[in-house]
Amino acid sequence: MYKNYMRAIPREWRNISKVYAALGDEHRQRILLTFEPGERLNIGQIVDVSTLSRTAVSHHLRILREAGVLQSLKEGKEVYFWINKDFLVDAMETVIGYIKKNV
Repeated sequence: MYKNYMRAIPREWRNISKVYAALGDEHRQRILLTFEPGERLNIGQIVDVSTLSRTAVSHHLRILREAGVLQSLKEGKEVYFWINKDFLVDAMETVIGYIKKNV
C-alpha cells in the first residue's frame, strides 16, 4: 500500500476527474451516443431526439464541453458540437496505462 495519500496527482491525470464525472451521467452518455462518427450537431438536433428540455440539454452540453469531451464552434446563430475523440482516447489510455502498469 502507498501510505502517502497526499502525494501529487500525476500531470496527465489533472483533467481526468472532469471527464469521468461528465461521462458518469446517463443523459450525457445518451447525448454522446447521438453523434455518428465525425458528426457535428447543434442543440436543436440533439433536443429533437432527446427526452430532455432544451435547457437541460444545454446544461449537459456545457458540462461535456467544459470537461473537454465535446468541442464547439459558433457559426452564425448556431453552435455546433462534436466529440473530442483524441482527447477522450488520451484520457482513457492514460487510465488504462496506469492500471496495466500499477494494478
